[in-house]
Amino acid sequence: MRKSQTWPQGSVRRVTLDSAVLADNPWGDPARRLLDIYVPAGYREDSPPPLFVYLAGFTQSGLSQTNWSAFCENMPERLDRLIGQGRMGPVVVVFPDCFTRFGGNQYLNSAGVGRYEDYVIDEVVPFAEAQLCCGGRGRRAVIGKSYGGFGALMQAMQRPGVWSAVACHSGYMGFEQCYANDLLVAATQLRRQGGTIEAFLSHFDATDPPSNNDVVTIAILAVAASYDSDPNCRSRIRLPIDLNTGEIILERWAVWQRHDPLRVVREHAAALRDLKALFIDCGDADEYHLQFGARRLKHLLDEAGVAHLYEEFAGGHEGIDHRLDESLVFLERALAEPALTSIKSGHSRN
Repeated sequence: MRKSQTWPQGSVRRVTLDSAVLADNPWGDPARRLLDIYVPAGYREDSPPPLFVYLAGFTQSGLSQTNWSAFCENMPERLDRLIGQGRMGPVVVVFPDCFTRFGGNQYLNSAGVGRYEDYVIDEVVPFAEAQLCCGGRGRRAVIGKSYGGFGALMQAMQRPGVWSAVACHSGYMGFEQCYANDLLVAATQLRRQGGTIEAFLSHFDATDPPSNNDVVTIAILAVAASYDSDPNCRSRIRLPIDLNTGEIILERWAVWQRHDPLRVVREHAAALRDLKALFIDCGDADEYHLQFGARRLKHLLDEAGVAHLYEEFAGGHEGIDHRLDESLVFLERALAEPALTSIKSGHSRN
């Protein structure tokens, strides 16, 4: 809930976007999607602001970022305050809905769940820029947390030139650390349901509410659908673990690792060097052990000469929206005044 009513208030426009690239997704998830767009107070077409796109984490949607929230700010309220305080200039922010049968996705293109990378980059961005005078090449930022942080970082590497500023909050990386326990949980839950993904999904749909272990399992299915899809089987998903012994299936695990940012950052370092700003942070007690991957990423970026701001803070994976105060300001300033990027490039705060 808004702590102060004194800041000029922007508006949120809720529109509908009919997606061509999601129309053939394998799970029948809707191709017609709601899209929330934050327009800052005092917006003028003759002074176009940058465009930010926010990628939500697992079990969330962009639409959840604009909801009323008890005892804290939602994203529009946070933006109103940061802009009203003069900490950042006005920005247009788009909140796409990328929810799926599995509770989310990794913002990649996959035959296992759909073309969500193309949806964000080739449909949401042009739509927002056509609706509002904003963004354009060199004036776009993508920001995300958890699965969304992974998606923001991977899109920056795989689609160079689209984004000029990127923030990855607690993004998934270092797969051998962050997925090890969850894969074993998923193996147990799937085996209890007869060892088939279809049987587990039927169980999940019939359980109200699903258990924590069931949520972990469907999260593993969500990433499996993005990392290693098989269009020739009914579920379109392959898992890298033996459900009986818990042993990693090396052939399948190698496919997963092709999507680990730590495995591909050297290959795509040139794309990251072209960014005006790259912000990475993680809590020092992240429940999914993502701090270890974040530290490794920082070293790899240093070795590759990629300018970035890395921050590690006291905290875990949840309840960290206050960290947006840092990334939003950093990214907007970099887009407005590129010279500021070099001041903080490579800086680390622990």
